[in-house]
Amino acid sequence: MTALARLAGFAALLAVLFAGAWAVGGAADVDRADAPADDDGAHGMAGMAPDPVRGLAVSDAGLTLEVARRDAPAGRPFDLTFRIAGADGATVRDFDVEHTKRMHLIVVRRDMTGFQHLHPAQRADGSWSVAATLPEPGTYRVFADFSVDGKPRTLATDLAVDGAVQARPLPAPASETMVDGLRVRLADHSSAAGKDSELDFTVTRDGAPVAVDDYLGAKGHLVALREGDLAFLHVHPDADRLRFEAMFPSAGRYRLFLQFIADGRLHTAELTGEVER
Repeated sequence: MTALARLAGFAALLAVLFAGAWAVGGAADVDRADAPADDDGAHGMAGMAPDPVRGLAVSDAGLTLEVARRDAPAGRPFDLTFRIAGADGATVRDFDVEHTKRMHLIVVRRDMTGFQHLHPAQRADGSWSVAATLPEPGTYRVFADFSVDGKPRTLATDLAVDGAVQARPLPAPASETMVDGLRVRLADHSSAAGKDSELDFTVTRDGAPVAVDDYLGAKGHLVALREGDLAFLHVHPDADRLRFEAMFPSAGRYRLFLQFIADGRLHTAELTGEVER
């Protein structure tokens, strides 16, 4: 075989290989483009359940949480003002009613102390404002929890409080705690990552059951935050008892903040839960 013939054969082989590679790559691009999108427009694996974690970003699905200030005084009241901006930069004004409110604001320090659940008022310009007091120095996570067009969203950002920070370690996992003379107990259960979990609480005083009144359209309200990144979990309440359904996305420790009304007063019980793999 002459050198010219050998070169011609080699060129033909390269052409075949190149065409095959192009075809495979093109098919991969088609698969990604045709993959089903979730509510946020991100493509994922078919059949995968939606991620229940929220509150890790200041922007999501074209919505952005914008706070009027990035710092706050320690131990003194101030106006915590913010707005939800749309993709076009305009202030979003229309919100759905969720748990009897159109906006829920959760504030907690990064070590998961100083928990507050606030309900701001919407102003004429569409922004929101509420009086708040951050008791100690540190970095506080601010969660705006709301729903627009039937889709729940949780956006979050940080506020800084100057001063010497005395961070507290996360308490060990426990099934019960005391708050305002009441014993709050979480029924024995096993929570596994990625599976539905039922969180059933009881409230007693000196061993006797304590009746709880409705709060935010149910017998109680529960916020669950993941240790480390403070991921915000969407928790579904039972209307008739202190029972909630949640899906923990990963193994590890979570701080549970249970709020309920008893004796005409709002109480907040805090527990650390352990989620298995």
